[in-house]
Amino acid sequence: MASVISLTASVQQRLADALSAALPEAPSADPLLRRSDRADYQANGILALAKRTKSDPRALAARVAEAAAGDPVLADVEVSGPGFLNVTVADRAITENLAARAADEDGRLGVPTAPHPGTTVIDYAQPNVAKEMHVGHLRSAVIGDAMVRLLEFTGETVIPRHHIGDWGTQFGMLIQHLIEHPHELDRSAEQTGDEAASGEAAMSNLDRLYKAARAAFDADEDFRDRSRRRVVALQAGDPATLATWQKFVDESKVYFQAVFHKLDMEVRDENVVGESGYNDMLDETCRLLEEAGVAVRSEGALCVFFDDVKGPDGKQVPLIIRKSDGGYGYAATDVSAVRDRVFHLKASTLLYVVDARQTLHFRMVFETARRMGWLGDGVTAYHLAFGTILGKDGKPFKTRAGESVRLQDLLDEAVERATAVVREKDTRGELTEAEIAERGEQVGIGAVKYADLSTSASRDYKFDLDQMVSLNGDTSVYLQYAYARVRSVLRKAGDTAPVPHPELPLADAERALGLHVDAFGEAVTEAATGYAPHKLTSYLYQLASLFTTFYDQCRILDPQNPRDLVENRLFLSTTTASTLRQGMELLGIRAPERL
Repeated sequence: MASVISLTASVQQRLADALSAALPEAPSADPLLRRSDRADYQANGILALAKRTKSDPRALAARVAEAAAGDPVLADVEVSGPGFLNVTVADRAITENLAARAADEDGRLGVPTAPHPGTTVIDYAQPNVAKEMHVGHLRSAVIGDAMVRLLEFTGETVIPRHHIGDWGTQFGMLIQHLIEHPHELDRSAEQTGDEAASGEAAMSNLDRLYKAARAAFDADEDFRDRSRRRVVALQAGDPATLATWQKFVDESKVYFQAVFHKLDMEVRDENVVGESGYNDMLDETCRLLEEAGVAVRSEGALCVFFDDVKGPDGKQVPLIIRKSDGGYGYAATDVSAVRDRVFHLKASTLLYVVDARQTLHFRMVFETARRMGWLGDGVTAYHLAFGTILGKDGKPFKTRAGESVRLQDLLDEAVERATAVVREKDTRGELTEAEIAERGEQVGIGAVKYADLSTSASRDYKFDLDQMVSLNGDTSVYLQYAYARVRSVLRKAGDTAPVPHPELPLADAERALGLHVDAFGEAVTEAATGYAPHKLTSYLYQLASLFTTFYDQCRILDPQNPRDLVENRLFLSTTTASTLRQGMELLGIRAPERL
């Protein structure tokens, strides 16, 4: 089905046409439309236009209002103040637009796709092999997953990339220890049947092996020597060493998948391309950079220098592509990844969802790629930098012992708190224990995601589970409860169907809700193009709030109401629910039918 033109866009165009009719010498004038608390919209563009054409602004505004008179979408266009226009949309237009959205067979609510979609590679959710995921891994995963969903919804081709840390000198001691103790990563039959149990067992084995290897490395000089030789064997591509290294990668993926499943995220194995995936490109990357004069040798290392990047001593701080000992660091891998994503994956946009502390690193990587001509000319790179998760005390979130909080523990606690809220809310005992557990999972994980996404990515935020699972305030639970309330109303409606009646006048609460539902596509576009999921959370919170006002002020199923009024209010409720559900889905949050 064709997309539905929003009322905002329609009013904008109709006022622009009225402006052109009133002032033919300014055919492309912008009415500068915005939402207003004095009417549905206010147009402010006439003041600047009158000044430019040396006209009386109020007189010009009156001519525009006259030219717009009789338009079926515009119920009233009134001159206000020095030359503003206050615009009220016709009730019929609101209902008809929502009816067109509800009739969209594609389930997109009439939201258009981007006019010129491209291909975006999103680098997010990048845990380290053989290490536990902690609270610091949450934001990249949650923000990245939301951006994948948002961009795909707008028609973009999205290629996820999970740049896991799967290479480095630390693997020498791990591989050597596993070769000498080959059963350390074995799991029992009970531990392999269930994803959560498998993940927990995998991490337990990896953690135990890491501690044992570290203890041996610190205490035994012979083991240290064997471990260092093993690093050389790994980097040289020794088959037996690589096979043992692969066991660590595979076991870590079992653990990663268990955590991502808990987060209700899909991570496909073909999209997991770690540091090792670019090993074969490193030599050529260095050669290309050096031949182009972008990288130069300095004290035995291959470096890229920048005039505006200097250390405390005033000297330039380079991006080190290859170390003086011939080894490669993160820079070589990241620059090679840009090459791969631009030339192999044919990306038009590279989006990196990475901690703000890596801002300087990515600025240097992107500038290096620009100097090589890999970026620019229709290919852009953007670092979606995110802030830190803080505890209630405003300091980085840690355990009481000062250690990083395990992500699995954090999610488990969120589900536990949410389950208690769901059980407490079920005063009539309508939910089974299995349903309470399922809702607790949906509410708890949704609460964690929403708290993260409702904060502008660049800002730090306080992790407060009590607030996150609250039914009051700007929380996912508030949205989920609004959706569940609509579903409850529809169940109570019985045989009465939701049917739009454009001929009916709308109450103020109905108008406010209808106009906001109609603006869903604009909120999605703003969130997607600006890499700003918090714009969508803000829209959804206001939508839930407006529905609550509508629910309180307009008795939906009042038996005293005429049938057409009941049907129209049920229709408005249903369209609101569809919008809430679609919006939450784009954030990776479930919408339970009952709460």
